[in-house]
Amino acid sequence: MSNIIISPSILSADFANLERDIKLVEEAGADWLHIDVMDGHFVPNITIGVPVVASIKKVAGVPLDVHLMIANPEKYIEPFAKAGADILTFHYEAVKEDEIKPVIDLIKSFGVKAGLSIKPKTSPEKIFKYLSYLDMVLVMTVEPGFGGQTFMEDCALKLPLIRANAPESLILQVDGGINDKTGRVCTELGANSLVAGNYIYKSADIKSAIMSLRQA
Repeated sequence: MSNIIISPSILSADFANLERDIKLVEEAGADWLHIDVMDGHFVPNITIGVPVVASIKKVAGVPLDVHLMIANPEKYIEPFAKAGADILTFHYEAVKEDEIKPVIDLIKSFGVKAGLSIKPKTSPEKIFKYLSYLDMVLVMTVEPGFGGQTFMEDCALKLPLIRANAPESLILQVDGGINDKTGRVCTELGANSLVAGNYIYKSADIKSAIMSLRQA
């Protein structure tokens, strides 16, 4: 699949030099910036919140792909949208079934693209009914909460099932243990957006790392 959207995860950046590291990936050809928001509740780690996203917006030249790994995401849609998120992705597992469509609608009411993410143990069939309302689905190929985990190939097998049941316009993103090899597995299975943190930021040549993902 051509036109792969590369979204480097700033979770692997140097937070003391965040503007520098944002510019590094932008100049190397990144399409988006992936921002992991963790609350220490839905996932065990804590990362960043609304003020940091607002600060990133001031210096970023590409869309902000904000992944809400948080409980009660509906409470934070408006603040993150106003802080400058271009895409807001929340977790299927973080809300009750009857709240999913209202949260999607809430995201879109701010002119922001709506994404829905599923954890490794969640069956893709559970989200089929929402695919026509979404701009993006994010398939986690690791347990959310920490960077640097090993890619779970069985999770990637969800991709063709989602792709087969989704509108052609749906962006199908993968996050977790992505490198040039696992990225190729995912794009061959139907993904057209790859999130990578350590593979990009720990690379000796960031531009080459991003290019290798784009060619996956």
